[in-house]
Amino acid sequence: MSALNDAPTADQRTHAEAIVVGAGFAGIRMLVELRKLGIPALGLEAAADVGGTWYWNRYPGARTDSEAWSYALPLPEVEQEWAWTERYPAQAEVQRYIAFVADRMDVRRDIRFNQRLASAVYDEYSNLWTLTTESGDAFTCTYFLPALGHLTVANEPPFLGVGEFAGEIYQTSKWPHEKVDFTGKRVAVVGTGSSGVQVIPLIAEEAEHLTVFQRTPNYIMPARNHPLDEEFQRDLRENSAAHWAKANNHFFGFAMEPAGRTYDDVTSEEERQRIFEEGWQKGGFRFAFETFDDLVLDQRSNDAASEFIRSKIRETVKDPATAELLSPRTYPYIAKRPPTGVNYFETYNRENVTLVDVNEAPIEALTPRGLRTSRQEYELDAIVLATGFDVSTGAYSRTDIRGRDGVKLSDVWADGPETYLGLSAPGFPNMLMVCGPQSVYINHPIAVEMIVSWLGRLLQWLRDNHHDRIEATPEMAEQWAHTIEAIFRSTLMSAGTHAHSWYVGANSEGKPRKVLFHFGGAALYSQALTDAAENNYAGFTLSTKATAGQR
Repeated sequence: MSALNDAPTADQRTHAEAIVVGAGFAGIRMLVELRKLGIPALGLEAAADVGGTWYWNRYPGARTDSEAWSYALPLPEVEQEWAWTERYPAQAEVQRYIAFVADRMDVRRDIRFNQRLASAVYDEYSNLWTLTTESGDAFTCTYFLPALGHLTVANEPPFLGVGEFAGEIYQTSKWPHEKVDFTGKRVAVVGTGSSGVQVIPLIAEEAEHLTVFQRTPNYIMPARNHPLDEEFQRDLRENSAAHWAKANNHFFGFAMEPAGRTYDDVTSEEERQRIFEEGWQKGGFRFAFETFDDLVLDQRSNDAASEFIRSKIRETVKDPATAELLSPRTYPYIAKRPPTGVNYFETYNRENVTLVDVNEAPIEALTPRGLRTSRQEYELDAIVLATGFDVSTGAYSRTDIRGRDGVKLSDVWADGPETYLGLSAPGFPNMLMVCGPQSVYINHPIAVEMIVSWLGRLLQWLRDNHHDRIEATPEMAEQWAHTIEAIFRSTLMSAGTHAHSWYVGANSEGKPRKVLFHFGGAALYSQALTDAAENNYAGFTLSTKATAGQR
């Protein structure tokens, strides 16, 4: 249904003061907050159940790369009743957790499932948003709260012939609910980001032959996954406050201690190697955060870490040529989010696995029989596309969102997002994004809690001060863009543009290269939120419906 034509009449629309779109971590937590504030609210969710990205990304091997005890919401009612089973929970367990939160906090009854948002149109004189779903249902609200997620819209394969292939095609981001059997099949996996890294080892165990097509090699950390025993679980419950304090005080929102040392603090190369080895054995992000505190700032520190990881690849992968193809050399460690894998490098020692470098032999097209590069055609029975996401802005730019005077958000953001704090965009009153583009880049549930709590206080303040309209000013959006750009350029992560990093949208064909997150850490972003609130939300235009037309 068009956003502007054939719109449902007023008596056909369901109204709520606030509507949250999305039922992942951010959407569920926002509904909990609205319930606490006594604000009538509804949730709209495209899927048949809660979970967000964890509902759709159910490919073999899908699991978190954040440790379970930090990948949760600090809700006392939930913490005392829920127990994680593994250090890095698999997809099914994460989705069960989000469902448990929704049920325990009694917000599931407020969610309308199988309702994919088609359009959201703001009317200035009524001060209402009209949200229309693909099924034709319509809803109105004063506050439109999109919680659309950063990893929502999959990149379309940038090569020809996708409809010509006679075999099976799967996307990691839209995996079937039933098991896919690759036994005895010739399979290709295109993409070696986080999803590819997780799915490749398991497909290799089933397939007759697996061919992996790699564009950019990654610095992949071993997961060192393990079950969580009852003693550990009890400690989490009994020391919950200390646990969350540690996570909130960590730069990237993890319950870890800083290393407390920099590259120059260690003068012995042998000692540096010992520190790196200790981090490697711990696995996951502990290599990044518990070795040296300047890995993302000091080129010498980063070079040492990068070479250590390459040495581990050479040590693991038996064929030197394959090991070299798997070794990142064109960008620093952490310039892309480093995936966490289980037996990833070991998989390339299997006789039924082949690695193809698409920089040397670009993919030209899918064919009826398989996949053709510039050098040869590969005959295949199945192709798995792990080609990543149109990160952060994808779900916004592909939805018909229209603000004041019918201006489309996709047009305003044609050259990149324009927001203040990643929460509000000029020209789109009362669209309050829950972890939107240009918000903080930290462990996601920590960001969710920080932002939802702030939005809750904002909505209460608006009520108390008799306002019902808020939007960021263009001046503050421009200033915010300069702020996050300056932070990003001060780090080694700025090399990610050349590494096809989704930090700047470089992994998506044709997407403008813009910094998509605030990389200044949890404390700095939290301070920016506090400053805005304590200055009576300076940087926002505030008004009421009575003064709507006075511009």
